[in-house]
Amino acid sequence: MADAITVSAPVGGAESKILCFEAGRLAGQADGAVLSRMGETTILVTATAARRVREGTDFFPLTVDIEERMYAAGKIPGSFFRREGRAAESAILTCRLIDRPLRPSFPEGFRNEVHIVGTVLGADQENPYDVLAINGASAALSISGIPFAGPIGAVRIAHNSQGEWVAHPTYVEGSESTFEMVVAGRVLDDGDVAIMMVEANGTEASCSLYEGGTPKMDEAALAEGLEASKEWIKEAVGLQRRLIATVGVKAPMEYELQVDYTPEVNAAVAEVGTAKLTAAMTIADKAERQAAEDQAKEEILAVLLERFNENDNPELASDIAKQASAAVRSLTKSIVRNRIVSEGIRIDGRSTTDIRPLAADVGIVDISHGSGLFERGETQVLNIATLGTARMDQMIDGIDPNDKKRYIHHYNFPPYSTGETGFMRGPKRREIGHGALAEKALVPVIPHMDDFPYTLRLVSEVLSSNGSTSMASVCASTLSLMDAGVPIAAPVAGIAMGLVLHEGQYITLTDILGAEDAYGDMDFKVAGTADFVTALQLDTKIDGLPAEVLAGALNQAREARLKILDVMVKAIDAPRSDVRPTAPKIVKFEIPLDKIGEVIGPKGKVINSIQVETGAEVSVDDHQDSGMVTIASSDRDSVNEAERQIRLILDPPTAGVGEVYTGKVVNITSFGAFVNILPGRDGLVHISKLGRGTRIDRVEDVLSLGDELEVVVEDIDPNGKISLMLAGDEGAADSSGRHRDDRRYDDRDDRDRGPRRDRRNGRDDRRYEQRRDRNRRSDRDDRRDDRRGSRYDDRYDGRRDRRDQQERERESGSQVASFEDDFEQQLRDEFGDLGPSGVQQRRGRNGARGR
Repeated sequence: MADAITVSAPVGGAESKILCFEAGRLAGQADGAVLSRMGETTILVTATAARRVREGTDFFPLTVDIEERMYAAGKIPGSFFRREGRAAESAILTCRLIDRPLRPSFPEGFRNEVHIVGTVLGADQENPYDVLAINGASAALSISGIPFAGPIGAVRIAHNSQGEWVAHPTYVEGSESTFEMVVAGRVLDDGDVAIMMVEANGTEASCSLYEGGTPKMDEAALAEGLEASKEWIKEAVGLQRRLIATVGVKAPMEYELQVDYTPEVNAAVAEVGTAKLTAAMTIADKAERQAAEDQAKEEILAVLLERFNENDNPELASDIAKQASAAVRSLTKSIVRNRIVSEGIRIDGRSTTDIRPLAADVGIVDISHGSGLFERGETQVLNIATLGTARMDQMIDGIDPNDKKRYIHHYNFPPYSTGETGFMRGPKRREIGHGALAEKALVPVIPHMDDFPYTLRLVSEVLSSNGSTSMASVCASTLSLMDAGVPIAAPVAGIAMGLVLHEGQYITLTDILGAEDAYGDMDFKVAGTADFVTALQLDTKIDGLPAEVLAGALNQAREARLKILDVMVKAIDAPRSDVRPTAPKIVKFEIPLDKIGEVIGPKGKVINSIQVETGAEVSVDDHQDSGMVTIASSDRDSVNEAERQIRLILDPPTAGVGEVYTGKVVNITSFGAFVNILPGRDGLVHISKLGRGTRIDRVEDVLSLGDELEVVVEDIDPNGKISLMLAGDEGAADSSGRHRDDRRYDDRDDRDRGPRRDRRNGRDDRRYEQRRDRNRRSDRDDRRDDRRGSRYDDRYDGRRDRRDQQERERESGSQVASFEDDFEQQLRDEFGDLGPSGVQQRRGRNGARGR
């Protein structure tokens, strides 16, 4: 096994943050392989190049893949096959992050396929791996022998709540900051750093920190951050150079630079096509300009074929056409750039600081929860906002600590937006990257879940494209959010800036066209509010940019952003006061922890009942010191009713004795039915009171779960347990609270009940009978225990006692309460306390028990 060569050093001014590169031990057959590590986060980056150019390749085929292995975080994939599938969004964004600073560092005309693979081996949930991957890829290329003008250094910096820039922040430090930037660049011969790539965005905590007094991320603060990043980029480059010096560089690979056209073809194209292409590139309309370009190309090709292919050789004709196409593109690029440099005039006649005509509108799609249409020249983007409940947030099965996302933005770029045909088979990396940038631009102004308990999904449909569709998506997103009634902290707009470098002169362009993006040297996108920047993205095609040039571009972008915001606020100046009628209505409030069980009920009985009755979706979450109830429905009345019922459970009304309620049967037992009469208030209708004069053996014979019936509150014991009876002719109560059947017997004069009370010295008949029957049952139990031992059945003898008592009642014809008291006692012995005692009995004729 080969020995590992390791270099390491503290970075970012913190002794605890150690950046480590290791080479020589792993992936020996790759051209270059470097293990990058910080903390326990580890990524193996390999670089491999093909030794031959694939035929017909007219571009540099650089491919970057990131393999996020779930074992890196100690997880097993959640898929059915328990294996990683297609790359996650985080991996795709990291691929783009690596590609952007590395691609300009390869020689022009180098067409050999290069493949960079980063395999995440360890993720400590503390240190992000993306910056490690950039530095590791640069180091792997630098020792591989592949032609590469490196090394390239990268650093992540965060602007904390004290207004300081911190290098290599952890996940927690980043989330607690106001702004994060990933900056990559190269160290020049004079020791300065040329910035090649920037990816920056505000955090969810930005606005709350700003309100607390933290300095806002304006253009001056960004310029300071870019300048501060240079020292930390130097640290990464210096450590890579140590690795290169220790490991050595493999023998340079042999390659041949590809020539797109011969000098003869180039001269002929310039001779024939300069005038035609110059005229074409002054046409402002994209479609007309494209048609003029195509016509000029056909005329140029006809002249070249006549001049260089007199024998009509098909193979030669094909080669000439290919060379002519490349030469025409080069000439067109030169024409566009020269006009900007010499005249300060762009393709569509604008100056370097002019913005194309702007238009904004909302409410485009009536049935949607929110919609916004933004136009900038020929670029047109429609954004649709959809609001959902908290349960609709995106679950992320990844290797970093972020496992959920409630604000989601998707970007679609169909072929028709450029007047072309093509396949639509899911989002490509470009669409994912553009959607992520527009998403990051709005994250800082999205209200917190506690203030606006919705999951938000925004979809940007690019309807027409002529440059800067990602920034148009930012503007359209703001419009649709405000139209949807989302209380964002401030409107956000975006602008794309370009640059032309000519003989050391940097010319910055505002609001670039698609052609200016293709022919220029920089794509610099800036998004923000009127007061602070929320997102930033920089890509260059040259060997980096001075920080002062970027600072100037930032200030120029701010002027354009303010103009765009003025147009947007004319369409809608503030978020709507309420969500659309088609959107779900959500109410969220806290409840005490000890009330969660009451709201949910046994096996979810209460919460399910509320959902069925109201049609609203109700969820209860257990927080650290309280419960959180969320109610959602498309109908405002349903939400209000569900909230009313839950608040009645939290502070239930008191039932009154003698009052009549319409209740619902919520539980059935062998001894009766529990009826819900008020939110959070159930009462028991004993089986003896369900027959209306007829004996019943099973409650299920007369009632079913969910039945509604009118009941009267008969009694409430000191513990709040409610005894009910049926309302109606047989079960209702009179104004004195007595049963009608009882009143009938109390009013009879043919039986003298006074002496019985006298003989018992004023003792209550019911208590006397209850105590007498209990003693009698105890005596029998003792005698039978001697004969039967532990197999004695209390319930069997209880039934015999009750039959004996019934016989005595029939024989005496007296009004006694021993049957129900004895039955209640039996139930208490077997099931515990069942509710209020002393329940009145209904009587039939001749003293018989009412059934």
